[in-house]
Amino acid sequence: MPEPVNRSALAQVDGWRSWLGRLLYPARCPLCREAADEASGLCAACAGRLPWLGAACARCALPLMGAQAVGDSCGDCLQRAPPLRFVQASFLYGHPLDRLLPRFKFHRDLACGRLLAQWMLPACAAAPRPQMLVPLPLHAARLRQRGYDQALELARPLARALDLPLRTDLLVRMRATAAQSSLDAEARRRNVRGAFRVQGRAAVPTHVALVDDVMTTGATLHAAARALHRAGVARVDAWVCARVP
Repeated sequence: MPEPVNRSALAQVDGWRSWLGRLLYPARCPLCREAADEASGLCAACAGRLPWLGAACARCALPLMGAQAVGDSCGDCLQRAPPLRFVQASFLYGHPLDRLLPRFKFHRDLACGRLLAQWMLPACAAAPRPQMLVPLPLHAARLRQRGYDQALELARPLARALDLPLRTDLLVRMRATAAQSSLDAEARRRNVRGAFRVQGRAAVPTHVALVDDVMTTGATLHAAARALHRAGVARVDAWVCARVP
């Protein structure tokens, strides 16, 4: 008979290997290549420059400034309520996020994505708890071109850490829309109008949180939220890494 596996000894060996790896190959800040803190993934100087979002509108995540706000909503959202009930953004889009997010989104730097999800986690954990997370889907053609869905790469570790169901089959993008970055606000709304559909006839949840990397005008997230509402979802929130001011 084979000897029984000594799991305690194996765990000890793995711990030594991990310690030796950190000693020989210390973590480096992805922005400046200086030694990084294991908790933040950045060096102290770069971590101190992260543009954390402060007080913001609960419906659109734009920063709130005194007279612009009534309660926790901005004047625009009070006048015309958006289809998103709540938006949780961890950062304003600025330096050094403007370097990390493009590397993650366009250059296959999935390690940056894991860092971004780690930074999003505390705020998302404190947000109203949905029944499930739904990553904002790419069109099939864009997914083949890019090779991965950045929203899914953020949603997966958040769902695992918060013990939430992750649905990648609920929402589909029906049209290969033009890149939103080249369009103004009105053109962005026209570009994504009717671009999403809820597929299947399974019962839909009452409360869903969409996950995406950046919210600019909100046109894409709003189009996805409207599709979910049409399918019977009562409340749609959004969890994004950064909000463009």
